[in-house]
Amino acid sequence: MIAVGTCGFCEAHSKYYRDFDAIEIQQTFYRILQEKTLRKWREEAPEGFTFSIKAFQGVTHPPNSPTWRRSNVRPPKEAGLLRPNAEVLHFWRLTLKEAETLGAKFILIQLPKSFKESEENFANAERFFGMIDRKDFEIAVELRGWSEKGVKRFVREFDLIDVTDPLLRIPLHNGSINYYRLHGRYDKGRIVYNHTYSDEELEKVRERVLSWNREESFVFFNNSNMCRDAKRFKEMAQCNKLNRLVQYYNKA
Repeated sequence: MIAVGTCGFCEAHSKYYRDFDAIEIQQTFYRILQEKTLRKWREEAPEGFTFSIKAFQGVTHPPNSPTWRRSNVRPPKEAGLLRPNAEVLHFWRLTLKEAETLGAKFILIQLPKSFKESEENFANAERFFGMIDRKDFEIAVELRGWSEKGVKRFVREFDLIDVTDPLLRIPLHNGSINYYRLHGRYDKGRIVYNHTYSDEELEKVRERVLSWNREESFVFFNNSNMCRDAKRFKEMAQCNKLNRLVQYYNKA
């Protein structure tokens, strides 16, 4: 199964729920949301729709990150970077509560480039994941600037879904779910979000997602033209599914 969505609502909620299979909620990264808002989204969504939420930045981003400017919370001095302290664990519990209210399947932990591939960060992560409650959520992680060896060690040690861009590399884990994020194009390692995917790029994404397919694959677009590109990709994926069904019944 391939589920397609965007990182944040890219159109009116009622239309979005008709057009897509899943969504990655971005607001939970920047702000602590009201329970009634999350409950409303859950009640609006059709049966079978999948929610993923992005963990609050107090779990991942240090207080000097510019992302805090959009927050409704003042950052503690020791916030972020999976530090196993009271503040970070408090923010994780808030994220967990939001995921429960929303009925999410995934919690995405997106770590900044300042979370370097080091033994200190690995040790902090080891303590953090050893202390938190995961409930029944799938925990996905996006590491930036890490080597493939480092990513593989991280996701396997802590039983996480390795979030990847399928145009860059194959997921480095042995689970049953693949989780992809497409941010745009890359220029000398820098993400350029202002990008529209060509048909050739989307076809390459489709081929790779299918060839690396697990029981479930989730593809989320996060570029400037994410709504249109996600719809184009979903149409490609559906056409492929239809062709495979036709081939199956022809053989039968």
